[in-house]
Amino acid sequence: MSIKRPNPSRRYANTEPDTLVYQIDDRLYVNLTDRCTLACTFCPKHNGCTEVKGHELYLSERPDVEEIIRLIDDPTRYAEIVFCGYGEPTLRLKDLLKIARTVKAKGGRTRINTDGLANRFHKRDVTADMAECIDALSISLNAQDEATYNLHCEPSMKGSHAEVLAFIAAAAKVIPDVSATAIDGLEGVDVERCAQLTEARGAKFRARYLDLVG
Repeated sequence: MSIKRPNPSRRYANTEPDTLVYQIDDRLYVNLTDRCTLACTFCPKHNGCTEVKGHELYLSERPDVEEIIRLIDDPTRYAEIVFCGYGEPTLRLKDLLKIARTVKAKGGRTRINTDGLANRFHKRDVTADMAECIDALSISLNAQDEATYNLHCEPSMKGSHAEVLAFIAAAAKVIPDVSATAIDGLEGVDVERCAQLTEARGAKFRARYLDLVG
């Protein structure tokens, strides 16, 4: 299996400043990293596109935490601050939590859109750390079994599908709003089975659709 990665060793400067935060509807999204533990075949960045709803998300350098905090400014202007962007935000967990704590201190609401592999990557249960300052999690389950998951997500770590299921269960115990998602219509994906797996672990399920962000 060939693993593609969105963070090449040689970066190129954007003609405009990097997009560190961007607004979609009434939510503000944080573009914290371009690194990822997956190389999903349905992800736009692996199909030559680095733009989401008119926002160019290619990062020419590692985003600065203090600059992100400055750009967020008053988080209560938005329905929530969402850690999502061009890569997997929990790979920069320490920085993510610093930003989230600042948002919460200013009265804002926080959400992470994640692949659910933070515990596997950091080699410990990080859900208690998240519970201190994260109001909601949206976890990409993506498939009902390991074979289908590996086909579409191309994980860089073995046993990732089981890890995602375990993360859903752990998160649901400590974070008030936890949901998992899968893409309806993606070849071989049984959305109803994904919903059953999610709900059995105490979380909600939401079907997603290709190319729809939010």
